Amino acid sequence: MNKKLSDILEGFGRLRIGVVGDFCIDAYWLLDRTHDERSLETGKPTNAICEQSYGLGGAGNVVSNLAAVGVGEVSAFGVIGDDIFGREMLELLRRLGVKSAGMLVQPKDWATAVYAKPYIDLEEQERFDFGRFNRITDETADRLLACLDERMKTLDAVIINQQLKQGIHSDHLIAGLQSLVDRHRDRIFLLDARDISDRYRGMIFKLNAAEAARLCGQERVVNQAVTVEELTEYATQISARTGKEVIITRSDRGIMAYDRQAVHQVPGIMVVGPTDPVGAGDTTASAITASLAGGAAIADAIEVGNYAAGVTVRKLRQTGTATQAEIRELAAYCDYVYHPEIAEDIRKRTVWKNSEIEIISQTPSQGIKHVIFDHDGTISTLREGWEQIMEPVMIKAILGKQYLGAPEELYQRIVRRVREYIDQSTGIETIVQMQTLEAMVRQYGLVPPEEILDATGYKGIYNEALMEMVRKRTNKLRRGELDQADFTIKGAREFLQSLFEQGTKLYLASGTDQADVEQEAKALGYAALFEGRIYGWGGKGTGSAKKMVIEQILRENQLSGAELACIGDGPVELRLAKKVGGFALGVASDEVRRYGLNPSKRTRLIKAGADIVVPDFSQREIVAELLTRR
Repeated sequence: MNKKLSDILEGFGRLRIGVVGDFCIDAYWLLDRTHDERSLETGKPTNAICEQSYGLGGAGNVVSNLAAVGVGEVSAFGVIGDDIFGREMLELLRRLGVKSAGMLVQPKDWATAVYAKPYIDLEEQERFDFGRFNRITDETADRLLACLDERMKTLDAVIINQQLKQGIHSDHLIAGLQSLVDRHRDRIFLLDARDISDRYRGMIFKLNAAEAARLCGQERVVNQAVTVEELTEYATQISARTGKEVIITRSDRGIMAYDRQAVHQVPGIMVVGPTDPVGAGDTTASAITASLAGGAAIADAIEVGNYAAGVTVRKLRQTGTATQAEIRELAAYCDYVYHPEIAEDIRKRTVWKNSEIEIISQTPSQGIKHVIFDHDGTISTLREGWEQIMEPVMIKAILGKQYLGAPEELYQRIVRRVREYIDQSTGIETIVQMQTLEAMVRQYGLVPPEEILDATGYKGIYNEALMEMVRKRTNKLRRGELDQADFTIKGAREFLQSLFEQGTKLYLASGTDQADVEQEAKALGYAALFEGRIYGWGGKGTGSAKKMVIEQILRENQLSGAELACIGDGPVELRLAKKVGGFALGVASDEVRRYGLNPSKRTRLIKAGADIVVPDFSQREIVAELLTRR
């Protein structure tokens, strides 16, 4: 879509879009619990805020996103109080270049809406809300409608936002706004509302799955899995009622749209590491509306919205926005979430002829002649237990010289944070984990800036600790205390042998240093089967080592297409296979037992694009037959 995406984005500068809704301020307060103090007056503990920031939320975040994405003229229509936060709202809008003549002050019964969010690390604490008891007067509603009606002569589209239960959407304003929509049927109106969607018609609805279900009389909680079939039925019912298109966001499952004739879908974008979904819905609504206002088809508009949301969720402790440059960058390299329904529901699995081999999407269309194998967790288990190595490395890096003397509360908080991250990041590249570690070290501020290492430096410390464990295991192999079968996935060596004997060219790929992976393959007895095609990390570059190694294999051997397969227990190798048109075989291995299915790996591998998933190579004859077909 790159050419089409560029054309759509370049057209944003010519657009004029208005936003009417509940304008809020998001206040982020980062608490510091390392310096406890009590109030002299009350004796009670105080909360020390070490960082603070303020941004536009609710309809304000929609405006922020329209401005960030490059819409030529953005107009705001809302209500603020005669208070310090209202004045800050106008200043924030001014800085963005937003036309704010439609922002009206109601002196009585109205406080500017604010969500004050205290944070400890990345965890939001109990929120403080201003403006929950607002009541818009009919006079203010009429003034607001008059401002919007006056501007309708020049606007290409209007986004109607509802954030608050007691916001601007009174019965009086709803009736007036519906009348305005009915008078301007040639304009694009998109509704993004939490509670009042059933009160409007004649406009495009943007909903999440739970909201769509509720409009159709079904109760679903936010982020609950809802099938495409169910959502299609909901969208059809809602569209029949409103006479317009329906867009349904599906969290990490992407976005679907019903254009009154057909259903269009875009898959979710894979995001590695911590995420913050606050404001992502506003980003989606803004990008979709701008795309539609510029003449894009709804199928293309939801793809642009999907990219924009994929940018926003990566921005932590802020109500994020997405720029055109960020959208283009993500579109160029992003990975998608494949088959989420199958991945998250093992009942949907389809196995090959009473075997343990799960067919996700297809079997090879022709015989595979080249196979790239991942090493650790796919063939070898020499590195099993890496989590126990990484945890103390991360904790010591964050605490620095305070490791032994840190207060118990701080130490336990960091331990919990590290364990949570390791659990979340299982299956991703070490360098990415170390990039997050570097950010965590900076965030906690316990190590002087000049002593903080970069991701490569922390990776070196971790690798040295990991290699100490590997050396102990290989030494046991040499002494005969353990044998090769104790450190290989069941049937892996025999599977390699059978492919080799059939003439399939084998390649071994690892993010481990070249000399180490060669030594380990030799110690485990299968190095010769690769005939010199063993590729490890050469020490150059700062990105994903495994990704670079596999790209080197593909480049040097000119591999791509239907004759190529990548086999591994991690997402990197499978995603690269999909990008070059190859076949992806996931190994959902249990590295402790060395046989049997690891359900967590199965989920990750299917989402990464696996065409087939196996627990191990105990049924290697069937797998080899499926691959080679000779």
